[in-house]
Amino acid sequence: MLNKDEFYMKMAIEEALKAEKIGEVPIGAVIVYKDEVIARSYNVRETKQTALGHAEISAIEEACKVIDSWRLEETTLYVTLEPCPMCAGAIIQSRIPRVVFGAKDPKAGCGGSIYNLLQEDRFNHRCEVESGIQEEECSNLLTNFFRDLRAKKKKLPVEDKH
Repeated sequence: MLNKDEFYMKMAIEEALKAEKIGEVPIGAVIVYKDEVIARSYNVRETKQTALGHAEISAIEEACKVIDSWRLEETTLYVTLEPCPMCAGAIIQSRIPRVVFGAKDPKAGCGGSIYNLLQEDRFNHRCEVESGIQEEECSNLLTNFFRDLRAKKKKLPVEDKH
């Protein structure tokens, strides 16, 4: 039996799989308000050619529309990968009180790996952070995606750029 965090993280993983199907880095996010999913999203950076195409940003925008407020108080954000600096900033600005993530991001993580923006005392808003939920499944999604991407690149003929 899945606990609540595992249940919602599974939904975020479903979103990540949607990203993977379209060739995006498999990261998914779900926002829950009073035990109801009000937003779900996945990475679309390549598809939309925008640096803002992270799963968390899209989910935050959708959630704000649903509750008609920029303040996402009483919500929990579930995301398959630890938020980057941009997403951590958006989480703080939108006042999300709780963030649950699966895999740590040793290259860009701002929920404790490189830096902990989400719990920085100098900001006027801090989040409760829970990490490692469905961590192995979330990590494997990313590891397999990048492994497959590297394998595909090796099989492609090298373009002569001269």
